[in-house]
Amino acid sequence: MSVDRGRFPRSVYDEGEDPDPRFSLANERTFLAWIRTSLALLAGAVGLHAVAPGGSHGVKLVLVVVLLGAGAVGAVVALVRWAVAERAMRHQRPLPSLAAPAVVAGAGVVGVAGALLLVMRP
Repeated sequence: MSVDRGRFPRSVYDEGEDPDPRFSLANERTFLAWIRTSLALLAGAVGLHAVAPGGSHGVKLVLVVVLLGAGAVGAVVALVRWAVAERAMRHQRPLPSLAAPAVVAGAGVVGVAGALLLVMRP
């Protein structure tokens, strides 16, 4: 058992053995892709709030809050997905299927995009 006491989070790294570095790096790239998407949603919320013309203020506020929430949820999902996959690799178990958050996030993004089209029309 390979245990490195200096790595964080310990709840992940104090378990099992180190997997092939390529797999850990691929897991980190997936984590970063989720974080990039979350940051884009947060930036979209800021941009919508700052520069969106006209439309109903209430609808715009709801869309901003939805985008902020989706960005925050995406960041949490990124961390959970990374930790679950890293633990599975460290114990040489199959990677869990976590498709539900991706489907929900995709549906949310499509819904928000549709609402934005309604709000932004001339």
